[in-house]
Amino acid sequence: MSAPLHSIDRAADMRLIPGAWLVVGLLWFVACLNYLDRIVITTMRDSLTAAIPMTDADFGLLTSVFLWVYGGLSPFAGFLADRFRRSRVIIVSVLVWSIVTFLTGHAKTLNQLLVTRALMGISEACYLPAALALITDYHRGHTRSLATGLHLSGLGVGAALAGLGGMLAERHDWSYVFNLFGAVGIVYSLVLTFALRDTPSLEGVTAADSHENEPVNFFMALRSLFSRGSYFLLLGYWGMIGLAGWAVTGWMPTYFKQQFNLDQGVAGVSATTTLQVAVLAGLVVGGLVADHWSRFHPRGRIFCAIIGMAASAPGIFLAAHTGSYGLAVAGVMIFGFSRAFTDCNTMPILCLVVDPRYRATGFGVLNLFANLIGGITIYAGGVLRDAHVNVRLIFELGGVGMLACAVMLAFVKPAVRQSAAIGPDI
Repeated sequence: MSAPLHSIDRAADMRLIPGAWLVVGLLWFVACLNYLDRIVITTMRDSLTAAIPMTDADFGLLTSVFLWVYGGLSPFAGFLADRFRRSRVIIVSVLVWSIVTFLTGHAKTLNQLLVTRALMGISEACYLPAALALITDYHRGHTRSLATGLHLSGLGVGAALAGLGGMLAERHDWSYVFNLFGAVGIVYSLVLTFALRDTPSLEGVTAADSHENEPVNFFMALRSLFSRGSYFLLLGYWGMIGLAGWAVTGWMPTYFKQQFNLDQGVAGVSATTTLQVAVLAGLVVGGLVADHWSRFHPRGRIFCAIIGMAASAPGIFLAAHTGSYGLAVAGVMIFGFSRAFTDCNTMPILCLVVDPRYRATGFGVLNLFANLIGGITIYAGGVLRDAHVNVRLIFELGGVGMLACAVMLAFVKPAVRQSAAIGPDI
């Protein structure tokens, strides 16, 4: 007797596509480079402002401009990854990123820095939606959260290495890191040209993915996304995560420096490197837990993210209010470990909610919202400091936002597929 059709479809879908883990490895290094450049500027404030005079608000604006451009273009960049070959979009993004990184190291004025940070936002906007969509194309079964988490660990390593930026700036010059990694990126874009490919065609493709290769339209994509109530909840959830995440990333090094009388390098390592070590652990643990949970419950990934958000809020409150350096570092690490449960599951949860044709566009719209809020958060921190208001107010709002995220995500429901036999985890 032949096997039931739904069993054949499920077996085809759960099969790991050849090269699936190679793609994660290749993109891991790109993620590392992306976040190193994104965060390193926050760890070399003294060296940078000594070379190019600016106020705290101006310094915050360097990151805010990046985030606003990056977020603003993310929906369109995501659509490019849905419309064209994801691998080609990624390669072009890496090449442009590398050139702009090198140019940043040669900026002489605040306006030139602002221009290069805006250009960096354009190049990076094209990367993450395409990369996450490509990984979920390759990982269609119960490796999806772990694969996503391992890729995002590259972001964590890049941010952790960024914590050394202050030390390198003191030893060499603030432009040293930008020049070095710009050159590395150019070489690596050539490696990706030969090694990175889109997913091959699969036999037995599932009903949920049967339209993936049809041409997509940007406005049709938006209409599809915003026709789903759960997508609105994901917008609020990802926006609040942007508030908390960028509050800690953008201003915690400066807060540590002044609160505990640390030098620039030690403060950067304390607030950034320790955070990212915790994030790395959380991405792996959260990915494994979510993948296992999803085998038994269609909302397993959602439950895992809710637990992470609820546990991260006490960490950020502890870091902002303790007078102990050790407890402050512990609070940052609690926040990083728990928050990582949400990071490794955001794209997999998105796959539960939206049309498979519009995954990258959907993530791009989420990025738009999160980074607009993140940019406002970092700039507001600079304004508060210029007005001599304690920046811990931003951290407190971030902690409240994480609790609000947990509540919103509790109401997100997976879309009902016609191919019930394959489940919603496709």
